[in-house]
Amino acid sequence: MINAIAILAGVLIIAPSLIWLERRLLALVQDRYGPNRVGPFGLGQVIADALKMFMKEDWVPPFADKPVFILAPALAMMTTLLSFALVPVAPGLVVFDSSVGLLLFLAISSLGAYSIVLAGWASNNKYSLLGALRGSAQMLSYEVFMALSLMGVVVMTGSFRFTDIVEAQKSIWNIIPQFVGFVIFFIAALAETHRLPFDLPEAESELIAGFHSEYSGLKFGMFFVAEYIGITLMSAMMVLLFFGGWHGPWLPPALWFVIKTYILISVFIILRGALPRPRYDQLLTFGWKYLLPLSLLNLIITSGIIILC
Repeated sequence: MINAIAILAGVLIIAPSLIWLERRLLALVQDRYGPNRVGPFGLGQVIADALKMFMKEDWVPPFADKPVFILAPALAMMTTLLSFALVPVAPGLVVFDSSVGLLLFLAISSLGAYSIVLAGWASNNKYSLLGALRGSAQMLSYEVFMALSLMGVVVMTGSFRFTDIVEAQKSIWNIIPQFVGFVIFFIAALAETHRLPFDLPEAESELIAGFHSEYSGLKFGMFFVAEYIGITLMSAMMVLLFFGGWHGPWLPPALWFVIKTYILISVFIILRGALPRPRYDQLLTFGWKYLLPLSLLNLIITSGIIILC
């Protein structure tokens, strides 16, 4: 229970801080100031945005399917937060150290597609429905490549348990022998979290705001925060699977884990200001024509090397 409270509190503190971090980093990349008026270094801007979100009218369109409309953002938050129960931040600091933790992570994260589909359908809006169809197709497609990219790590480690995967990286991080798997996982993580350049379900110029066009107030805020929690989750997973988890010299293990996670989150953010958005057909074609064969080839080669050695 103490571990659950500590991890949940940490995630709910990190997610709002990422809004400030994203604005500052993008301002740095684009040679502008970013938030710098409300509080020192603009830190009060996050509090101001949160207060605005809570004070805005929590409106449900009269033409929407109300029960499902309310359920969708709650499901988005629930699936992302539930996945953190499987994340070992340090030795002994984990809520549920399952022997099939990696499979549970893939299963729980795949439920996030339901929140998008339900939001688009319940809104009874054509733009929202199109955004939901895009989002669900994108997530379901890239989940395949994400899972296959991790099988090389599982073959090398011989376990689906996250703690076993981290302990197997004491001598060498998986990023070195599984660099191809890492690249595929990173691209799939961008698509899963709808981050630029893969934010096609929320393409403002085409679909207004995508699947959450009809949402406002706290419900919109739940979708917004769930996206940042998803970025944190994917960054934490990359740290566990490819960057040695909590291993590192001098500093406490939990601090190493947080530092590595924040570095990867920063990469997510910087890419938003660096890459253009592809067409939707290019996104799906890239996945099925290139990432799928590459992930299968990576798995075959890894398995062959393990058998021969």
